[in-house]
Parts: sequence; C-alpha cells; structure tokens
Amino acid sequence: MNRMRSVFNNFMKNERYSRFTLQTEQDGERRVEVKLSEDGLDGDAEANPGGSPTFRPAPRGQNRKNICFLLVATLLIFIIGYMVGYLIHGRPKVSQSCENNTVYRVATSVPFVPFVPREEPAPSLSWVDITKLLENKLNSETFTKTLSEFDKVSPRSAGSYEDSRLGNRIIDQFKQLDMKPWNDIHYVRLQTPDENKPNTVTFGSDIFKPKGYLAFSGTGIKTGKLVYANYGLPEDFAVLASNKVEMEGSVVMMRCGKISFAQKVANAEGKGAVAVLIHPDNKDMTADNEVYGHVHFGSGDPYTPGFPSFNQTMFPPTNSSGLPKIPAQTITYNNADKILQAISGPSGFGRSLGGIKNITVEVNNVLGFKEIHNVFGVIKGFIDPDQYVVLGAQRDAWGKGYARSTVGTSTLIELAKAIRDMVEKDGFRPRRSIVFASWSAGEYGSVGATEWLEAHMSFLGKNVLTYISLDGIVQGVGSFYASASPLLHTLLENTLRAVKSPIGSGSLKEMIRTDLFRPMSIDDPAYPFLAASGIPSISFHFISLNKEEYPFYNTLLDNEDHLNYATSHDTASVTASAAQIAGQMALRLVHDHVIQFDMTRYKKVLNINVYRINNKIYTLQKSGKLSDVRRVWLDHAKGSFQRAADAIKNDVAKTDLSDPEACRLLNDRIMRIERSLLSPYVSPIETPFRHLLSGQGPHTLAAIAEMTDLEQLHTQLALATWNLQGCANSIVENLWDVEFE
Repeated sequence: MNRMRSVFNNFMKNERYSRFTLQTEQDGERRVEVKLSEDGLDGDAEANPGGSPTFRPAPRGQNRKNICFLLVATLLIFIIGYMVGYLIHGRPKVSQSCENNTVYRVATSVPFVPFVPREEPAPSLSWVDITKLLENKLNSETFTKTLSEFDKVSPRSAGSYEDSRLGNRIIDQFKQLDMKPWNDIHYVRLQTPDENKPNTVTFGSDIFKPKGYLAFSGTGIKTGKLVYANYGLPEDFAVLASNKVEMEGSVVMMRCGKISFAQKVANAEGKGAVAVLIHPDNKDMTADNEVYGHVHFGSGDPYTPGFPSFNQTMFPPTNSSGLPKIPAQTITYNNADKILQAISGPSGFGRSLGGIKNITVEVNNVLGFKEIHNVFGVIKGFIDPDQYVVLGAQRDAWGKGYARSTVGTSTLIELAKAIRDMVEKDGFRPRRSIVFASWSAGEYGSVGATEWLEAHMSFLGKNVLTYISLDGIVQGVGSFYASASPLLHTLLENTLRAVKSPIGSGSLKEMIRTDLFRPMSIDDPAYPFLAASGIPSISFHFISLNKEEYPFYNTLLDNEDHLNYATSHDTASVTASAAQIAGQMALRLVHDHVIQFDMTRYKKVLNINVYRINNKIYTLQKSGKLSDVRRVWLDHAKGSFQRAADAIKNDVAKTDLSDPEACRLLNDRIMRIERSLLSPYVSPIETPFRHLLSGQGPHTLAAIAEMTDLEQLHTQLALATWNLQGCANSIVENLWDVEFE
C-alpha cells in the first residue's frame, strides 16, 4: 500500500500544477490567489528552475513506470469496490413496464457499478388482466356502503365546518392508502343571502321572499315591465325582437334548462334588461322547491380573475369580465305560474311574451371571505411519475347534493382504493401517476378547481395528461352522453364497448340511443381545464332516457330518494358502471407506452369551423365588402396542423415501444397539442377561456365565423391563423421540419 500511495502522489505531482498564493489586501483581509503553471514556465519558474519549493518533477522514465502502477492500482480498487457493493446491496432493482414486458433497471447507490445488460423481461399484467381486476373491485355492493357513508355529512356548503370535516375525512382515507395526501388552501370571496335583509320579488300585491338565490348576482332594486323569454336562448330573444317587444329596461323571466344561469343572465343583460328572474322547468318537482346556482359567466373566484386566491392582498383589485351588473334571482314554480297567469294565462309557459305589467326585483346578497380546502392524493407512476392523469370531484353542495357531490366523492374514493389495491397486491405498475382531487366551492362555478389551476398553470399545462370529472356522473339511467376534447373521443368509445351496461346484458355502447358527444358548456366542471388550461378533459353523465336533465339538480331535493327514483332504485349499480368508465380511461392513459390520444379527431372539428369562416369570407368578398383577405391563409394553417397530427400517428407506428426515451419524446409532442391551441394573443383576465376551438371570446373560430365588424374580422382571422399554425409547429419532431407556406 505504501508503494501504491507513493505512485499516486508522484502522479499528481506532474508538470501542470496550481500554486496558491496567500496575499494581504489593503482592507486587511487575506485572500488566496490561484495561478496555473504549465511545464514550469511561468515567471517564478524561470527564476526558480527547479519549480515550486513544494514540487519536484520526477524523471521521465520513472513517470512512465508510475503511470503503469497507477493503472493497475486503479483497476484493483475498481474490482474491489464492485465486489463490496454487490455483496452489500445485492443485484440491481428491477422496475417493469406494464406493456410489451419491457424491463427498466433502477441503479443502486453503489459507486463504480458498471453497466449490466438487461435481463429477459418478467411477465406483467396484460390490459385484459387490468380491466378484470378493476371490474371485480368496483361493484354495486361496494358503492351501496360508500354512498351511505358520504351521504351522512349534510349540509356541506363551501367553506363550512361540514365541508372541512369531510375534507379531513378524505385526507384520512388517502393516508390509510399511503397516497401521501396534501391540501391546497384558498381564501375566496363568495356571495350569500343577507340573513337580515332577504331578497324579494314584488308583483302587484304579491311579495315573494325566495330562499334560493343566484351567487355573484348584481345587487340593488330594479323595476321594469315583465318580459317572458322562455329559456333565454338567443333564438328566444330573436322571437321577441321579431314581435317588436322592447327589451330595454325590462325585467326578463326565464325557465331553467338548455343553457347555464350565467348565460341566461348575460343574454338578457346584453339586450338591455335591468333584472332577471329564473324558475324551475319541471311540473313533476315540488311546486315550492327553491333553486340555487351562480351567474358568473366564467369559473373560479371572480374577484381574482387569472390569479390564485392564496392571499388577495398580493393581487390588483379587479373583477372578472363575466360578472353581471344586473340583479338576478330564482323563484319557485308556483310563484312563476302565478305571475304568468296574471299576464297571459297558463299558456305563458313555453313561449315568449312581451312586457305588460311592472315587477320589482330586490337582491341583497353579501360578499364574504371563505377559506376552502382542496384535498389531493396520488398513486405515483413507475416510469414517468411526472406525468399525471387527474380524477376530480366536488364535495360541497347546497344541501345534501346526492347526485351533485355524494356520488362523485364516493366514486373518487372507491377508484383510489381499487387502483391502490391493484398496485399493492396484484402487481399493477402504472407508467404514469394518477392524482385524486376533492374540490371545494364547486357549486359557485368550479372555484376550488380553477384556483388550483391558476396557482400552478405553467406547471400543470405541461404535466397533466387529462382531467376526468366525476361530477354529476349519475343523473338517471337509460341513456348516456359525454363532453370531451376530441383527443379523447376514440378512447371513450373504446371504453364504452368494454364496460357492461347497468341495464341489460350488452355493453354501454349498445345502450346509447342518442348522440354520444355534446359540446362542453361553460358551466361544465371540466371546462376550465380544457378551455383555460389546454388540458384534454372529459365529463360524462348517465341520464334518464326521456329526460334531458335531472330535475332536482341545483335544489335542496337532490337527495338519495330522488336519485333512486331517477335510476329505478339502482343508483349503486349505475355508479359502479360510471366508475368503470372513469377508471378504465385513467388506467389506459397511465398504462400504455404511448398516450392514447387520437390526434386525427380534431380534423373534423377544424374542417367544420374553417368551412364556416371561408363561407363568411366568400360572401363578404362577393358583396365587395372585403377584398384584402385570402381564404387560403387559414386553409394552409389547417393543412399544417393535419399533417403534423398525421406525422405523430405515423411516428407512433414506426417507433420501437420498448424504447422508453423514444416513447417519452412522442408523448411530449402529443401533450403539446391541446396546450398549443390556447391563444397567446388574449388576456387571461379579460378572456380566460383562451382555447381556439372550445373557448369563449372573439379569438375563437366560431366567433370569427359570426363577426360583422370587418376590421375586427381581419385582425382576429390573422391571429387565429397564426395560432393554428403555431400549434402545428409545436408538435413537429424537429425545428427544421416546420413548414411555412
């Protein structure tokens, strides 16, 4: 060993060395100066040919001999280190993929361990095995018990003690499953009725004091001629206009359904109405049933638009552009019937009526801060843990909220239990992670979920593959529909073919007798994920065969008895089927080597929108109103997008799926598609839903096809064209493959 130590020391003392000079500066501090010298030829070396006093170069022959000794010693140390490491730590750990039986080695902490060739892959779960395991773990018996347990906590309004207690209970569940739970706290402003000054509606000698209300309404007292506008759709207001009904200064009454409360109020306010009344649209409901909701034409806390509500003192005092300025209030079916009979008789329901008598609406809602908690748990992936599928459900409700929140929360917990059990006991190894989220303040317009998105927008947009909403998944039985990003359409269709129908013996795909997909509305809980964050998202719903909507939604009558009636007393079985859909979609996305998005499904959506815009331009050009716009611009951008999508599909077919690096590169490109459809040319404060195809605002292709302002049309068309071209550019493999025409 002395011989080896001597060789090592002599080797380090070669002709290239460093000299450290300790100098005293004028301020009294001592500093070290490092000087490099090569071949002993710096200034001091010339004065001292022998080199540094602490250095003497060895003779040339001895240097070669020492180098040989050093190499032998190094090799010996390497072999000894490897053997010690092998004996202490054993063989390297093996992590298996879940498809194609590929094995990936995780290196141990032992130093000097050389590369070891991969062994033959061990058997892993097939997709058939995974779906069978999930089916066995999610059954009606399990949900009967879980639904009963989560129905006990009531009421649970956002930010209340009951809401927090239920959140803590979910955290405890996640802890028992070793899912490393955490929470996300926000301080939001929510609107509630004034206990000392109730909202009122005065019609002649009748004074109504409804208990239901519409959060984020304008406040004050407004009087005007009553106008009945059916559902408040644009076509309903067009009928009123064709009958020369004056809307300016009127109070508009509408019935629930077709579109959100916020859209109804926005449509009426746009026509000059000073107040809005909304009543239930179902004679089967209790006549005096109160209706609750919100009228923010957006999502999240409307008093911190674009910002997370962690601490409002950090952000500028600004309000969402989607807040209405006029009062809006709900009334019962009986009250609405009494008003309409006074002005036109029973025939008033279902048609538009002009203003006849005055009516006064007084709204005294008050704003207050609420602390809300979002709760999370995670099952981490084994290969790409930084990519996530998020399953989410709101837990707050106006009353019991059985269909609104109990079913979704129960499904969230049972899916977490089932998938965690598959990992712990059955050998399931997801490539990617699954995050389970319990949201608060969902009744106020996805406040909890939106604030979380705003807090982590840049991170989540790059890492979240998909959001699957569990809100309102069971509202009846007999039919089914979904709202989703086109990227997820094929995945859902394949899943429905594999999941058994809760009625009959066939698959869910065979049960569906209506259009499967519907456009995602602004009040959909998945909407802010898709339209504001560019995350492929989906929501789906079991509904009754002959009813468009569950009649007790947004009421205090949303309870177990009424949902059992809507599902023919088979709520647990229908919930188990809904859980199978969400679970299989999530597992497919975290299991496969390449993310199961169908890029070509956007082709149809693009073709429809581009066709409408081109028709608009052609009409304007033919009339001589527009001359400096070429339709080919948008066509070229559409073609670039479609070629880029086809290129990804071809690259997937040619890629060796056993190569994790190649799969990761493909998946990164696939995940950029939805995100790059967000317009970079609009403000997230004024236009939060920036998606080019699914968003809201003048930047969307749908809005451009309806524009009458030619200057705005020219500008928005140019921006939309480059937005679409930018999306195509972002998903090509290499920079030099970007096409410009």
